[in-house]
Amino acid sequence: MTLLAVENLAKQYGGIAALTGASFAIERPGIYGLIGPNGAGKTTLFDVITGTVAPDTGRVLLGGRDVTGLPAHALWTRGVARTFQECRLLPEFTCMENLLFAVQRKDMGWTLRQIFTRRGAPQTARDEAMRLLQLVGMEHYAEERAADLSFGQRRLLDMVATFITRPRVLLLDEPASGVNPSLLATLSGFIRRMYEESPSVFLVVEHNMEFIMALAGDIIVMHQGAVLERGAPDAVSASERVIEAYLG
Repeated sequence: MTLLAVENLAKQYGGIAALTGASFAIERPGIYGLIGPNGAGKTTLFDVITGTVAPDTGRVLLGGRDVTGLPAHALWTRGVARTFQECRLLPEFTCMENLLFAVQRKDMGWTLRQIFTRRGAPQTARDEAMRLLQLVGMEHYAEERAADLSFGQRRLLDMVATFITRPRVLLLDEPASGVNPSLLATLSGFIRRMYEESPSVFLVVEHNMEFIMALAGDIIVMHQGAVLERGAPDAVSASERVIEAYLG
């Protein structure tokens, strides 16, 4: 069964064509890279898949079902999650509170007051939050405000907050952007660990070619709003069409 598919997606903003018939299908769990030069349509594709933008034409299929045009919150309940280029955290709250809030968004079973006073949040949720913080070396920051973290640490916390919900389809928008090289190995290792624990579809937009080519087993290349090439990292890296698209 196809887990995620986009069929002939098109989207224009005024006279600018952001998507021009983008199509691909993902039929099994895996870590997939989505690359392309600036303006290729990658972010718009993410916006359409996650329901923040409606396509002009085309379809999005999730588990074989047409979910085109469903709002973001409806797709969230169906297991579609996304990170953004900018970290979306609650800066005045602690790392632990941010993670408990992420779980609450999924379970919809606690009030914000229960989370932030620590009454009502299940111990299992707190234990899982601490375990994931340990995996990225941030357990000692559990009670620190998100605003007091470095950019790289906020990026890791944002990733943990997304993974803690165990999505069926996860779209990561430039996770390595702005991250100190010393934290890239931690980030890559965490993504791999989360995939091993809960195999699903991870679709990763990334401009750091070394990072994405080592992380993903299947690379989708976009150019001018459509899919230009798809294949294994080595094959894509050697493709003359891909080299021309990047180098002009």
